[in-house]
Amino acid sequence: MSNEIENVLQERGATYGDFRAVAYRSQSIQTHLRLDDSAKRYNDVQREALQMIASKLARIASGDANHRDSWIDIAGYAKLVADSI
Repeated sequence: MSNEIENVLQERGATYGDFRAVAYRSQSIQTHLRLDDSAKRYNDVQREALQMIASKLARIASGDANHRDSWIDIAGYAKLVADSI
């Protein structure tokens, strides 16, 4: 199992970049989204989508910007929010 996990981590790292860089960028984006009281106006769906989009943006910035699934995921989260409004 540990070999399987290692293989997955290597594959993800090749696509998305170093996890530490992704984590730093994602948390930086999320920090900016919470800088003032505007974050209080987001409902749970919006807040979760913003967190997931931040993670996807961080992966794009840290890894393969041409990884189509990352862009589709962002569009999907935005659609989920739009559909909930």
